[in-house]
Amino acid sequence: MSVNPAFGNPWVNRLPALILAHAVGTVNIVSVMAMAPVISQRLDLSAAAFGAFISAYYAAQAFGSVPAGAITDRIGVGRTLVMAHVLMCMAAVTLAIADGYIECLAAMFIMGLGYSLSNPSTARGVLDWFPKERRGTAMGLKQVGVPIGGVIAAGNGALAASIDWQSIMWGVAVMIAVNGIFCLTLLRFHVPLAPDQRKSVFANMGDVLGDWNFNLYAIMNGFLNVGQTNFFGFLTLFMTSVLKTSQEAAGFAIGLAQTASAVARIGWGVICDRYYPNRRAFLLTIICAAAAVFLVLLAMIGPGMALWITLGLTLALGMTIASFAPLAQAVVVESVEPRLAGSAIGVNMLGVHIGGMLGPILFGRIVDHWGGYNMAWGVTAGIVILGTIGLAFFFKEGAQRG
Repeated sequence: MSVNPAFGNPWVNRLPALILAHAVGTVNIVSVMAMAPVISQRLDLSAAAFGAFISAYYAAQAFGSVPAGAITDRIGVGRTLVMAHVLMCMAAVTLAIADGYIECLAAMFIMGLGYSLSNPSTARGVLDWFPKERRGTAMGLKQVGVPIGGVIAAGNGALAASIDWQSIMWGVAVMIAVNGIFCLTLLRFHVPLAPDQRKSVFANMGDVLGDWNFNLYAIMNGFLNVGQTNFFGFLTLFMTSVLKTSQEAAGFAIGLAQTASAVARIGWGVICDRYYPNRRAFLLTIICAAAAVFLVLLAMIGPGMALWITLGLTLALGMTIASFAPLAQAVVVESVEPRLAGSAIGVNMLGVHIGGMLGPILFGRIVDHWGGYNMAWGVTAGIVILGTIGLAFFFKEGAQRG
C-alpha cells in the first residue's frame, strides 16, 4: 500500500494522535491496577475478586476486538478512534461515581469495549500512513503511548495514598475527553478502500478467520498476554502484600516498568526495521523467551528479600513482556492483504484478550487457594513459555506484504 504524500508528514500530523489514544486508554486501566490495594481495601475485595475487575476489562476486549477491526476497515481510523474515546470516557465517569462492586465491574467492561477499538484503528493508521521500511518504528512509536499512559497511571497509584481514588478517575475522564476531541483531526486523513475491496464486515472477518496459521498466531499471543496482564495486574498487590512495601513504592514500581517499556518499544521497533524486517516474529520469540526467564525469577521472590531485586526484575519485565505488542502487531498487519489489516488486528486481539481475561482469574485463584504469589508467578511463566514455543516451532511467518 502506498503512502499518500498529499497528506503531509504523518510523523507530525497523525502519529501524535495515535500515541495519545493509547496513552489515555492506558491511563484508564493501569490507574485501576496501580490503585489496586486502595480499591481492594475500600471495597473489601480478595485477590480473585479484584482479578475479576481485570478479567471484565479483557472479556469486553475479547468480545469487541473482531468487530472493531472490521469496523475500522469500513469506516476509517478517525471515526473509530472517536467512538473509542466516547466509550472510555463513559467508563471512567462510571468508576468515578460508582458506589459498589457491580457498578465497577460494569465500568471495567465498558472500558474494555472502548479500548478494543483502539488497537485495530491505530494499527490500521500505521499501515495506511507509513511506508513498509519504517513501519516497525512507527508501530513502536505509536505503542509508546501505552507506557506513557502507564507512567501517568503509576503517579495516580501513588496519589491514591492521599487522594480519593474516585476523584482521580474524574481527572482520567477529562484527559480522555480532551484527546477524543483531538482525534477528530484524523477524519481528514481517511484512506477509503477501493470499491472492489469494500466487503461487508462479516466477509472481512471470515477471510481472516479462515487463515489457520494466522489463528494459531493469535492464540499464541493470548498465551503471551497472560504474562503481561498478570504482571501489571498484580505487581502492586504482590509488593504490598508479600514485600510489605508502601503504596507509593508499589506505584513507583509500576512507573519503572512502564518507563522501561516506553524505551524498549521504540528500541525493538528500530532494531526490527534495521536487522529483522522480514523476520519480525523471530525477534518477538527472543523477547518473550527472555520474559519467561524473568517471570521464573520473580516466582522466587519472597518476604524479606531486598527490594532492589524485585525492582530489577520489574525493569527487565518492562523491557520484555510489557513491550512485545508493537512487534506482534507489525507481524499482523504484514501477514494479510492490506484491506484486511483492521480485521486481522481484531482477530489477533481476540486471542490476546482471551488471555488477558483468563489470566487474572487463574492468578487470583492460585494466590487465594493454591499456593500464593510464588506459584502464581511460576504458572504465569509456564504459560508464556508455551506461547513462545508455539511462535518458534508452529507459526509460519509468511512473505511480508506492502
